[in-house]
Order: sequence, then structure tokens, then C-alpha cells
Amino acid sequence: MKFDKRRGNTKPEIPTASMPDIVFMLLLFFMVTTTLRDVNVLVDYKLPEAESLEKIENKRLVSYLWVGKEKNIQVNDSVIKLDELKDIMYSKRQSMQGIIVSLRIDRNVDMGLVTDIQQELRKAYCLRINYSSTQKY
Repeated sequence: MKFDKRRGNTKPEIPTASMPDIVFMLLLFFMVTTTLRDVNVLVDYKLPEAESLEKIENKRLVSYLWVGKEKNIQVNDSVIKLDELKDIMYSKRQSMQGIIVSLRIDRNVDMGLVTDIQQELRKAYCLRINYSSTQKY
């Protein structure tokens, strides 16, 4: 007579006691390391190309200004007129000392408009200006 070994039908379970701790640590990690986009770009632009570029190290001091194909000027989340630029940028400069204004201007915008923007920034005492472009290969 043969005896069959009867195996238990129960499978060993994975211990789940520390699962909430692991989930909480992962959630906290992703919340701390993720950066959120501050501004929705409302203007349509295509940056000019440059052969050599230099990155800005401290991006906390950067304020972006977009100028689109239709000569629309955007600061933060709103499209503004040129005569409003001085007051907006002056208030930004008051809140952030050492502000760098990064101009993201469409490649086909007239240089006259760029000069007008520079003059308004000069009136607002925003003298650190960066011109954004893409890498030319």
C-alpha cells in the first residue's frame, strides 16, 4: 500500500504589515522630487538657433517673458501689452532681488519690438537679461 503525501493547500502569504510605510515613503519621495510647471505658455513661438549656449545655474531667480509670432507678450499666465511690462517687472524685481529676465522670443519677431522690450525692462531696473535659444547642430 502506497501512502501519498498530502500537501497543504495553503500558500504562504506575503507579509503586508510594512506596505503602508513603503507606500508613504514612495509618495513622499515623489512629492519632494517632482517639480511642477508654473506657467502655461499661451503664445506660439519658435526659438532661434545658436552655436554655443550657456545654462543658467540658479533657475529660482529667472522670470520668463515670451514673445510670440503674433507679437503677443506673455509674462506669467497672462498676455500683456508692452506698456504694462514695466510695472509688472518692477514689482517682480522688488520681490526677487537679482532677478534674471529670460526672453523667449520667436525667431521672426522684429528687432524693433525686442528693443522696445529691452527699454521697458531697463525702466523697471531689470538689467540682467538672458536670451533663450536652441542648440544648432
